[in-house]
Amino acid sequence: MFKLLLGTLCILSLHAGASMNHFYDFEAKNIKGNAIAMSSYEGKVVLVVNVASECGFTSQYKGLEKLYQTYKAEGLEVIGFPCNQFGGQEPASEKEIQNFCSLNFAVTFPLFAKIDVNGMHTHPLYSFLKKEATGFLGTKNIKWNFTKFLIDKRGKVITRYGSSTKPKDIAKDIEKYLGKK
Repeated sequence: MFKLLLGTLCILSLHAGASMNHFYDFEAKNIKGNAIAMSSYEGKVVLVVNVASECGFTSQYKGLEKLYQTYKAEGLEVIGFPCNQFGGQEPASEKEIQNFCSLNFAVTFPLFAKIDVNGMHTHPLYSFLKKEATGFLGTKNIKWNFTKFLIDKRGKVITRYGSSTKPKDIAKDIEKYLGKK
């Protein structure tokens, strides 16, 4: 019995320490609470964004939705992760967030449950994204809402865009990785 227990603990330990080093290795709960594997986006270009409904950049929802509508048939996915870590600018519940986005910006791209993007409780996906594409001067922390990460069709993190980068200014990069150029 002891050997079996010890063997089980070793296997669990190896699994817990397993390196997650690919976008497709992660999962997150969508805004309705269902686990979504990032591998479900395999073969698509993905734009990952931490969002908030009471931010000076909230109007970017409109531009993100426009990108999504323009390029989704060609393989773009935009996925939004609400976060309340910057000035408490996303205090709403998931249901309230979904309603806000739908009513104010006609958002149809996938939204996920609220997460932390910095600090002790950083979602593992964001730990990975920040490691793969650092910010200004190599910083890892997300500086504000509406930081964006572009992922290619093979799941490689291509680049990070700051909050002030407007969605329309990312269109050329999206076209490049969709194979339009």
